[in-house]
Amino acid sequence: MAKEFDILIFGATGFTGRLVTRYMQEQYGASNVRWAIAGRNESKLNALKTELSLGDDISCLIADSSDPEALRKAISKARVVLTTVGPYARYGSEVVAACAALGVHYCDLTGEVHWMRKMIDSHEETARQSGACIVHTCGFDSIPSDLGTYFVQKLMRETHGVPAKHVKYRASEFKGGFSGGTLDSMMAMMEQAARDPSIMMTIADPYGLNPKGSPRGLDGPDRLTPEYDNDFRSWIAPFVMASINTRVVRRSNALMGFPYGRDFRYDEATLMRDGPLGFLGAAATGLGMRGMNGLSSQATLRGLMQRFLPKPGEGPSEETIETGHYTIELIGKHPSDSDKHIRARVRGDKDPGYGSTSKMLSECAVALAQGEAVVEGGFWTPASALGDALLNRLPENAGVTFEQD
Repeated sequence: MAKEFDILIFGATGFTGRLVTRYMQEQYGASNVRWAIAGRNESKLNALKTELSLGDDISCLIADSSDPEALRKAISKARVVLTTVGPYARYGSEVVAACAALGVHYCDLTGEVHWMRKMIDSHEETARQSGACIVHTCGFDSIPSDLGTYFVQKLMRETHGVPAKHVKYRASEFKGGFSGGTLDSMMAMMEQAARDPSIMMTIADPYGLNPKGSPRGLDGPDRLTPEYDNDFRSWIAPFVMASINTRVVRRSNALMGFPYGRDFRYDEATLMRDGPLGFLGAAATGLGMRGMNGLSSQATLRGLMQRFLPKPGEGPSEETIETGHYTIELIGKHPSDSDKHIRARVRGDKDPGYGSTSKMLSECAVALAQGEAVVEGGFWTPASALGDALLNRLPENAGVTFEQD
């Protein structure tokens, strides 16, 4: 059935939604991609149209996640829903349910592992039957991780005919800022976990996003202490996004039929430096992360933190976004010959959480709208649904590159 729009952007007036809308206007404003913006507040949508000089051909749809009828009516007009409205556990469930039921493709930038698990368990069969391709984690969580691993494994198979037995992701260079929406999502997750201890069990499970009943691999709990990495000749510290990204990469391997191997290992960390200063930096990072987790788990302290941290809708400055960047170092370890290890880099040309994320999320939506997914209905990861398409799209359009070292 013909659709009025290829892509419907939910949450267009929010901090990240505004960046997505601006990118779509700049990159696809003169193309044949038909897109529209949606939100709860008509006056804010119209103000955004004026601010970004959107043409009359860009429609504004009024829809609220608390109004299922209006939500379904809006979603039914599109081939793909792109949503930036978080925390997703609070605002996203009805959107996913509607997309799964109506056969509308979907992508988001969530990092809420427990919520993704709930959505998969609740709507997987419906999405399979309707043909809706649901793809979570289409931003900095978790495309550099998921596509970076996909890229390294592709190089290893093409060069040596076997998959890498172990891929290491090391965050090397970062420059960017934080958004109130991201912090709100973290706080909401801790609030929910305080009420339901099973949420923390899901978050802590290294294979918490794998299909139910699929084999578990060799990976254990996330790293929380300093460690020396001989492959990088550097001390390493915990990486703040590892508890999300590692689950997504492992799910990709399972969804694709274990092309990385059933004993495949994957881990993430932050590169520090060699020597005593590197150890001290790694130890301080680990202590800081554990302290933040401890503070956010206590209701009183969580409320105090929220008084001083950025609020939802707030984020880094335009200058911070534009001058931001990141580099990820990866190594894929050959099963038997260390001389055949594969080294690669993922680079982004904007602030990772917002400038780069908005471009990656948009390109995922366009790829879904243009039929570039290699899967049918169900819940997928970026690599399992759009691997080769994104390896082509992201360097060309989004300033995210994948290079062999």
